[in-house]
Amino acid sequence: MAGDPYKYFRIEAHEIVGDLAKGLAELETSAEPALISKLLRLAHTLKGAARIVRHKDLAELSHALETVLGPLRDAPAPQRLDEGFSIVDRMAAQVQGLGSGTPTPVQEVAVVAAPPAPLRTSAIDDALGGIAAVHAVLARLRGITDPTALARGLDQIDRELGEVRRDVEHLRLSAAGSSYAALERTARDAATVAGKLVRFGFEGGDVRADGQVIAALHGALVQLVRNAVVHGIESPAQRAAIGKPTEGHVSIVARARGPSISLTCVDDGGGLDLAAIRAAAQRRGVAVSGDLDVTKAFELLLGGGISTARQVDELAGRGIGLELVRDAVHNLGGEVTVETSPRGTSITLVVPVSVTAIAAVRVAIGDRVVAIPQTAVRRVARVTPQQLIHNADGASICFDDVTVPVAPLGALFGTGAEHGRTVVFVESAGTIAAFTVDHTIGVDDIVVRALPPKTPIDPIVGGMALDAEGEPYPVVEPHALVVAVHRAQRVTPAAAHRPLPILVVDDSLTTRMLEQSILESAGYEVELAVSAEEALEKLDRGTYALMLVDVEMPGMDGFELVREVRARPAIKDLPAVLVTSRDAPADRARGAEVGAQGYIVKGHFDQSELLALIARLVHA
Repeated sequence: MAGDPYKYFRIEAHEIVGDLAKGLAELETSAEPALISKLLRLAHTLKGAARIVRHKDLAELSHALETVLGPLRDAPAPQRLDEGFSIVDRMAAQVQGLGSGTPTPVQEVAVVAAPPAPLRTSAIDDALGGIAAVHAVLARLRGITDPTALARGLDQIDRELGEVRRDVEHLRLSAAGSSYAALERTARDAATVAGKLVRFGFEGGDVRADGQVIAALHGALVQLVRNAVVHGIESPAQRAAIGKPTEGHVSIVARARGPSISLTCVDDGGGLDLAAIRAAAQRRGVAVSGDLDVTKAFELLLGGGISTARQVDELAGRGIGLELVRDAVHNLGGEVTVETSPRGTSITLVVPVSVTAIAAVRVAIGDRVVAIPQTAVRRVARVTPQQLIHNADGASICFDDVTVPVAPLGALFGTGAEHGRTVVFVESAGTIAAFTVDHTIGVDDIVVRALPPKTPIDPIVGGMALDAEGEPYPVVEPHALVVAVHRAQRVTPAAAHRPLPILVVDDSLTTRMLEQSILESAGYEVELAVSAEEALEKLDRGTYALMLVDVEMPGMDGFELVREVRARPAIKDLPAVLVTSRDAPADRARGAEVGAQGYIVKGHFDQSELLALIARLVHA
């Protein structure tokens, strides 16, 4: 939007600050040189971008973080990074202030108390732009009597209104992972006070749902994470005595489940102490008759007033934590469930939502489009008839040296489809199945709507989305999809051939995602590296068909990476294609000199040319 210098910068800055917060947490327990380099690159990228948009405070904070991280390159070792976290907190405050048009003053902020922001200014801008476009078309149509011109104008209005509808829908949504920094800080601070070692993680952070729902659950998640650290994770000495790693793990797992969203707090602690819960209940005068099972014990905790803490302190002891969780979920019409054992506890919040947004792989089966949640997709690859193993129950195909059942996705929708040319491997609850489709359309951010009540539809459909013309198409429920195939087939593990992946090496998120989408849509498996150093680590561990390499990267550049690959006997013949914005003859000559077989200039990027070159090199 004109007059808004931060329209694109705020998106990049928000992502980088989140990555910095996550990386610092990892760095306190594992000072890997590659992680240190990554954080330095992120800080440097943010500093440069801030300078471009003339945001002096963020540029100075980025430079300050570089100063904190720089010495770690020479002497990497796990250590507390309080100064680094303080800087990132102040960065987060600055980024939050970008929405107001004026920078927020640099100050210490209480990250844990900050709920996720439900609105995104860029989406508002897009919606307003779409409305303005509709007004412009209407103004042009006034006075026009030609039927053909009127029809064209009405079609354009219909398209513009469809875009506005999608933009407004996105305004309602917030990412589940927007609470990551606050929850990570909760775990870190609680572990420090309790004298425990804890690592925090967040899976499914890109799942988006109604912003008000995400915001309403923020406090409940904070409480669950704190409880997991204080009551679930054992002390380092206790964990060592029973053969567990001294560092405990606490994570939040977000999933879109059709008309609901689930948020699960998982820890690898000792599980619910039923005897301690019974004793605490009796101290409060609550009668507990018969055996106390997990369900009854959890109901007691949810009821409030019962705490197994030995004393009241800043972390626990008043017995109101899970009562707050219960109230937050019940106010949203949801439910709370628990699973526990001596190996850990999982507490799941499931709440209904009218819409969610997920990244999905859209595939074509005949003239139909079907979406599969990207978090469930393990791999997409081309398939030949020779790769399918036919048996009495159906067919199977290789996945990582074992066979898994494979079925035409169209057949599950009643189309009677035969096996297509592309196979999509889908995983749910640790089980994998494969589905053949005609081809993939791409990876898109889609809005999923709940199915109308009493809709007679197959359980493999978890919701519906709308295409650009407003036509609905199904979004599958991965677990039901995988179960359906495994129930119909029984396969015996066996070794088989599988295609090698392509390694994409680029420090630009935009470029990586573009190339990944193009390659996966063409049926290739893709792995990503954000630097040459990370690429070399992956090349040491795996085998690839080809690598696409950016030239201008911090640290080792693309030319040096290709030269290093050619110097290593085990991988010296790996095909390499350079993708760069540099178009000078000297750069092209240097690419040929180091041994690159292709040179693609971003300013003249052609998808067909890239795919043709890759096909020629991979199958040479």
